[in-house]
Amino acid sequence: MVRIVTQVALLFAALALGQLDAPDGGVLPPLRVQSRVTPSQARLGEPFVVEIVITHERTQRYELPAPGDLDAFEYVSQQRERVDGPDSSTTTFKVTLQGFELGKQRTPTLQFELADPAGTVPMPVSGTDVEIVSSLPPDSKDTGADYYDVRKPEELPVRSWRLVYALLVALLVGLLAYAVMRYLNRPKVVAAAPEKPLEPAHVRARQALDALAKQNLPARGRVKEHYFRLSEIIRGYLGELYAFDALESTTPELLEALRTRNTPGLPMEALVDFANQSDFVRYAKQEPGPDECKAALELGYRIVHATVTATPASAPGGPSAS
Repeated sequence: MVRIVTQVALLFAALALGQLDAPDGGVLPPLRVQSRVTPSQARLGEPFVVEIVITHERTQRYELPAPGDLDAFEYVSQQRERVDGPDSSTTTFKVTLQGFELGKQRTPTLQFELADPAGTVPMPVSGTDVEIVSSLPPDSKDTGADYYDVRKPEELPVRSWRLVYALLVALLVGLLAYAVMRYLNRPKVVAAAPEKPLEPAHVRARQALDALAKQNLPARGRVKEHYFRLSEIIRGYLGELYAFDALESTTPELLEALRTRNTPGLPMEALVDFANQSDFVRYAKQEPGPDECKAALELGYRIVHATVTATPASAPGGPSAS
């Protein structure tokens, strides 16, 4: 059975249902919609096909989302085929349904999706007549065979403890996995490695001076950082060697502390010049040249060498036997 719906009738039906926008500046309706049922008479519960042929603009695309509850019918599957012509396109849907109520029925309205350059809108296509007949022989009532007739699937509640058992098993598995993870991630007692003896102050000072020389900060335009690092190395060495907090001392406090101590070999006059120059570089933004930076670094080596040579091994921070 073939059913033709003209574009004007379909447009007004869609507008009446509030499912399509008005055509002015909106989505164009299809050019033609045809639908038929194959076969026109289907047995109860047996599949039949609703064929819907939509002729539309080439720029449009039609899709059929899987429908939900269809009352007396059950959705089974669908097939979609599109053929493009020179002026229009034809999209054919073959929707397989099952009927579960006897007699002449109208298939449910199917909600298509129309994708158009102007937007995407739903487009309903009305149902088609089909006759659902019994699948039993004529004498079924006499023989009692009607009790075994095909019916629409129904939910049948059955009391079962399977879900409870499954939840208990999942809980036990989770607890076991948690216990295993706790065991594997437990803190491990590791015997502390013996601490390496601290190297003498003069060795650590030379290593720091070597590292500073290797960086060659003045050549990279970082003179201020060069003097900061060099001042910290010399102050840290002298503070450890003569047992006072040289790093936290101001320049006058540093020089006063050194004058009150026995500092054999220490080139005091050169150290005073360096301390004053370092303050000018760090705080007065003075920019010494490469030769001055090199001379300041060499002074650091000279201070370490002179104090190591003159300081007895028993003095704090003095040279070790090595």
